[in-house]
Amino acid sequence: MRVAVLGCGYVGLELCRQLTAAGHEVVGVRRSEEGLAAVESAGGSAVRADVTDPDSLTAVPDCDALVFAASSGGRGADAARRVYVEGLQMVIDHFGTRDSSPDRLVYTSSTGVYGDHGGDWVDETTPLDPTTEKTRVLAEAERVALEVAADAGIDGTVARFAGLYGPDRYRLERYLNGPVTDGYLNMVHRDDAAGTVAFLLTEDLAREEAVLVVDDEPVEKWVFADWLADECGVEQPPKRTKDERLADGDLSEAARRRIQTSKRCSNERLRELGYEFVHPTFRSGYHPAIESYRTGH
Repeated sequence: MRVAVLGCGYVGLELCRQLTAAGHEVVGVRRSEEGLAAVESAGGSAVRADVTDPDSLTAVPDCDALVFAASSGGRGADAARRVYVEGLQMVIDHFGTRDSSPDRLVYTSSTGVYGDHGGDWVDETTPLDPTTEKTRVLAEAERVALEVAADAGIDGTVARFAGLYGPDRYRLERYLNGPVTDGYLNMVHRDDAAGTVAFLLTEDLAREEAVLVVDDEPVEKWVFADWLADECGVEQPPKRTKDERLADGDLSEAARRRIQTSKRCSNERLRELGYEFVHPTFRSGYHPAIESYRTGH
């Protein structure tokens, strides 16, 4: 199988490594020349193209499946719309009209599309209720990935990632130093985020549906921070409630809404499909970072 990973970045490079190790061919697409070497190091064929520039997509060879993992660079809702909605539409239009069009599309979304549920559990049957402009864009992009792709003859799958962590993204100091605001953390290790996409593609599962990609144990931030401090052998960090953080008055409206958003994400559907986690919880996934911290490396 040949897979084109559009936006072959943090998760995409690991996906490239996993798919090529399993004998598949991967074309890793990056916007910048600087990122192409990383694709080749991960075992893929590197192509420079931009999902917002349909002419550049002609450089990407025909493929059996597309993975849309492009990033808007952490910018605002307008930039997100250009990439996630308009860019995804362009990709579907471009590849869907080729003589040899792909059979599958996996779009990597976010659990942010659920909005606030007061700490209650959510799953794939829970109605979406995004609370920020950016998460509303992500919800619209999910519709494009499922409905517009279907109109083009491509079966779409939405992989809703929880908070990503892993190599270069452990952010220990954020929790060890504090203060830590209360709320729930829903997490998934980079290797399992990529592993889930590879699993869905190679096992031919979850066509035309959304799947939550999250580990087994959503955890309260205060509990996680104290556990992390204990494992690292340092003092537990200071804490603050949501009300205390909101009272600071230095937050943007989007940041305020993020703080007020609380939920626990279930991976029951992913487990039901048969995926086996490399890191079922943060207790396994954070082990390398803790060891490195304790040894000073």
